[in-house]
Amino acid sequence: MSARAGAGPLRRLVVLRHAKSAWPEGVADHERPLAPRGRRDAPAAGRALAEADCLPDLALCSTALRARSTWELASAQWGTPPPARFEPRLYAAGVPDLLRLVHEVPPEVETLLLVGHNPGLAELVLDLAGDSLDDTREVVRRKFPTSAIAILTRHGTGWQALTPGTALLTSVTIPRGKRRRKA
Repeated sequence: MSARAGAGPLRRLVVLRHAKSAWPEGVADHERPLAPRGRRDAPAAGRALAEADCLPDLALCSTALRARSTWELASAQWGTPPPARFEPRLYAAGVPDLLRLVHEVPPEVETLLLVGHNPGLAELVLDLAGDSLDDTREVVRRKFPTSAIAILTRHGTGWQALTPGTALLTSVTIPRGKRRRKA
């Protein structure tokens, strides 16, 4: 089946890697906060999703502090953020676990946002993308940096049908916030 084929509504899986995190000494990995650049880039990611008219119906977010902070800063850029579920299984998840989470999403959700970590997110994007526009697969293959956003689409009646090779990777964006100049 071609990634573009299928019946049912258009489903969009939006994959957002958490923004740049800090590495404070003595802080457990799960509790690492965002770095200053991450605090600038996360709102830029939210604005990029709004500008692309790709706001989610539901967000699944890792429980790691850097992912939760990314979600909070990104979704604050929208009028009314969608419901979010903080999901411990997203932390350090590989492709099989990520797909299980996606398959649990109710069919009424047409645009789903995952906020999590590499390498799992980049591997998920590459596994799902049976086809891509332009060179988007190659961009992800080279690097899926912090704050990167990948959008995968597929027509279907539910999320269970999303399997490797069945989606179209339509875009990859790497939003960056602007530094404030010191007076």
